[in-house]
Amino acid sequence: MSLLIKNIKELLQIREPNVLKVSGEEMKTLPTLKNAYLFIEHDTIVDFGTMDNCKYDNADNVIDASGKVVLPTWCDSHTHIVYAGNREQEFVDRINGLSYEEIANRGGGILNSAKTLENTSEEDLYQQSIARVNKVMQLGSGALEIKSGYGLSTETELKMLRVIKRIKKEFPIKVKATFLGAHALPKEFKDNKQGYLDLIINEMMPKVAADNLADYVDVFCEKGYFSLEDTEQILEAAKQYHLIPKIHVNQFNAFGGVALAVKHNAISVDHLEELNQDDINALKGSDTMPVALPSCSYFLSIPYTPGRQIIDAGLPLALATDFNPGSTPSGNMNFVVSTACIKMKLTPEEAINAATINGAYAMGISNQYGSITKGKKANLIITKKVPSYNYLPYAFGENNIDKVIINGEFI
Repeated sequence: MSLLIKNIKELLQIREPNVLKVSGEEMKTLPTLKNAYLFIEHDTIVDFGTMDNCKYDNADNVIDASGKVVLPTWCDSHTHIVYAGNREQEFVDRINGLSYEEIANRGGGILNSAKTLENTSEEDLYQQSIARVNKVMQLGSGALEIKSGYGLSTETELKMLRVIKRIKKEFPIKVKATFLGAHALPKEFKDNKQGYLDLIINEMMPKVAADNLADYVDVFCEKGYFSLEDTEQILEAAKQYHLIPKIHVNQFNAFGGVALAVKHNAISVDHLEELNQDDINALKGSDTMPVALPSCSYFLSIPYTPGRQIIDAGLPLALATDFNPGSTPSGNMNFVVSTACIKMKLTPEEAINAATINGAYAMGISNQYGSITKGKKANLIITKKVPSYNYLPYAFGENNIDKVIINGEFI
């Protein structure tokens, strides 16, 4: 089957195949074509150009995109979309004055989600999760990284990862799986952290690797969770299983986690709400992608990642949702892009680059996703009629998506 999208008002994010990420000043440029066409065969972008050069009158399907913008689907490189239940009571607790840390200290937070998940069957967990996956696809996400981390026991971590694997198999959306056993310390290991680290390293990780359940390994490297020494232990052990690090760092404190992640060739460092010059220096010259999660800052009322500082230092930046039940119960990348512009002072060009090509890089898939490039997967957003692409982050409360195409198919 072939598809021609014609009379496109503006086709965004046109790249050569060798562009896998953009950094610093490059992020200010979003290559576009006006009055364009895009030609797709099966699941692949075959050709594009201006309408006066269009020669595909015999396509099986034709869409007239007059007045509409076409861009790559969002690449959401940090989610916890597989979870059970929700935590709306903690939302109310925070309104009433309790901090995220205080809620966690009284058995809320991650431990609350772990308890719910333990009592949820694998099939029920799958059904709850795919309802969210369907929603985010309709909101324009065409690639997702999904973490475990609400299990905190061998059996339940594996249950989460099996659900992620099933989503990967049964849905058109591109999925990358991350093993996050070190998300929090279970109650039974409250006074024996090394015992839990040993469980992760000696029992969980070999089983995850044996069943090929994860691409990446993650650690919540934060005060009160897992220290630099704890993180190092896990990352050293992960090497023999070829699990590449993607690390939660600097959400509440900056104490060297970024440099540690870079040392271990992490593909990304995520959160970064707190950042210092040492962190910036550690990232310079590395292949590690900084990832900001602005809707988490919005929901928790914590500082926003200093995205302006990161880009102005010549570094790349990606944007992701952090979709999870406790600190970001939303997988809406359109809101993330708007919030990055409004609260982090990114330009629309920088935010779209961060949510597409750089998001793809942060999940190791920018050779196939994240831009309009011949030979890449046909994952596209067709907007409603809009004045310009600046309108997308500007009109933050509107759904400006008309159609979503993933792998050449309408969602």
